[in-house]
Amino acid sequence: MSIVTLLTDFGLYDQYVAAVKGVILQIAPKVTIVDVTHQVAPHNVLQAAFVLRQVFDCFPAETVHVAVVDPGVGMVRPIIAARYSGQFIIAPDNGLVSLVHRDFVLEELRAVQNPMLFRKNISASFHGRDILAPVAGHVARTGRITEVGPATDKLALLNLPTAAVAADGRIRGQILYIDHFGNALTNIERADLERAARRRSGLSVKVGEQQVPIHQVYGQVPAGTPVALVGSANTLEIAVNQGSAARQLGLTAGQDVTVE
Repeated sequence: MSIVTLLTDFGLYDQYVAAVKGVILQIAPKVTIVDVTHQVAPHNVLQAAFVLRQVFDCFPAETVHVAVVDPGVGMVRPIIAARYSGQFIIAPDNGLVSLVHRDFVLEELRAVQNPMLFRKNISASFHGRDILAPVAGHVARTGRITEVGPATDKLALLNLPTAAVAADGRIRGQILYIDHFGNALTNIERADLERAARRRSGLSVKVGEQQVPIHQVYGQVPAGTPVALVGSANTLEIAVNQGSAARQLGLTAGQDVTVE
């Protein structure tokens, strides 16, 4: 039995998610559909890329990931079907696969162009239902992407900011994502912190005018106190124990972070 995951910015108020699921089930009625999230900030491709990367290696081989955060819907932008390390992704070609592409092996890449797999009447504003969903159903049912369209080597990738470790051990990074708890996840990886720790001691995080100590777990500081730690994404995050760092410290995606 195949698995299809859904990751969108559709929200849960309207009919959009149910429509996508219905089309998939018309074609592959025995699939298991897993909702990753439908609460990506509208049009936020980087956030969607981050979430997709974090769940990708939690699923078994042959899983079909449908990711629809598509500010260019209706415009001339391709839709891609890719196979990475034994799993499939179907998504608009707008950089959404960037972090998976960085960390996993690309085995096959195709442009989604076969109209025989699409719904008959295609809305200019709902390719998730009319193109991506039926193609996902086909891939889940057949276990291949050869019929979706021609092979391609063209792939849009985001210009992702990377953390920089200076000779004196200081790290300059950036907040990539604010999660549901208000934690600020950065692009500073565990390896960056380990390199910095070999060059200087007593590391702490500076964001804005706030200096935040680094600990291993949230509970090492009192409730309501800021703390920085390496989280489940294996990157540095800034949090408040039992609170929201985004709200309490005024943090936003794109903000600079320094470790010193």
